[in-house]
Amino acid sequence: PKTYEERVAVAGECLKDLKLTIPCLVDDMKNTAQKAYAGWPDRLYLVGKNGKIAYKGDQGPKGFTPADLEKAI
Repeated sequence: PKTYEERVAVAGECLKDLKLTIPCLVDDMKNTAQKAYAGWPDRLYLVGKNGKIAYKGDQGPKGFTPADLEKAI
């Protein structure tokens, strides 16, 4: 996407195609969230009901361990 609106549209199509019902947040065009959370290429986070990070996995692919996230849940 070349604009934020295009990025939002792509995310919406992804949610629709994957039949996801979870909330989706779309990063800005400067990728501020991606840089702050080092989510590339993948990373698992668990946000507690209090809005604080309850689990932060290591950066993937080697740090991508869904079993550890499952234990945290």
